[in-house]
Amino acid sequence: MAADTGGGHVIVKRVVDYDGDHDIVQAIMNWNVYLAGEIHSDWRAQIAEAVERANLPVHLLSPVTDHGASDSCGVEILGDESVTFWKDHKSAKINAIRTRNLIEKADIVVVKFGDKYRQWNAAFDAGFAAALGKPIITLHDDSLTHPLKEVDGAAMAVATTPQQVAQILAYVISRH
Repeated sequence: MAADTGGGHVIVKRVVDYDGDHDIVQAIMNWNVYLAGEIHSDWRAQIAEAVERANLPVHLLSPVTDHGASDSCGVEILGDESVTFWKDHKSAKINAIRTRNLIEKADIVVVKFGDKYRQWNAAFDAGFAAALGKPIITLHDDSLTHPLKEVDGAAMAVATTPQQVAQILAYVISRH
């Protein structure tokens, strides 16, 4: 049986305790985890594989990860622009519809910072999540610790590998 809690779903299952004397009703929440940030590596797939292997009740959410589509959606949908600012502005606004809604629905927000590009959008997503009171897990290489000290300061955990993120999710979600 399942009940809608407004944000996610709760699955209720009956479990028999160790001596068989009592039925225990256990509620397992389906967690929404938003994966924000860097789009040039397979970190999302690594987390997804680990979540699936651990059979965690997690629904992974993410922004549009096709860089070209994300950059050009504004002009492709609303028409061409001669000034780059307006092209970017249109796309940013359209992408924000998805991003804001999914971060608002998230139970946990994971923000990945890569070392190849500056991800201003990732920093913005982390700030937005923090303003909403969402638990944040940052994911980045040790070399970015100093530049991301304020973002890490708002995070509940700082990971350096997707496997650590998956282990954190497993611990918080499945620990009784």
